Amino acid sequence: MIISKSEFLLRTHLDQQTLEVWISEEWLAPEQGDAEPVFSEADLARAGLIRDLQGDLGVNREGVGVILNLVDQIHSLRWALANRIGGKTDE
Repeated sequence: MIISKSEFLLRTHLDQQTLEVWISEEWLAPEQGDAEPVFSEADLARAGLIRDLQGDLGVNREGVGVILNLVDQIHSLRWALANRIGGKTDE
């Protein structure tokens, strides 16, 4: 599902400035639409994680970047493992 920037801001309860910071920090990487960035459901979930990390858990900016990098690495490894297992043939 493609989500417009205004819808994303509304659903995440973010302000424009915070969203711009999160994009510049590369915590969010929206696709570029015709006139503005567009977001996915995964971006919504990631925004929720960032809010939880900063708010509920009190993680600072540097810590958020490290945690998101580790989460991305785990997802990449899981994808690679699933493809390796799924693509394996009996010899």
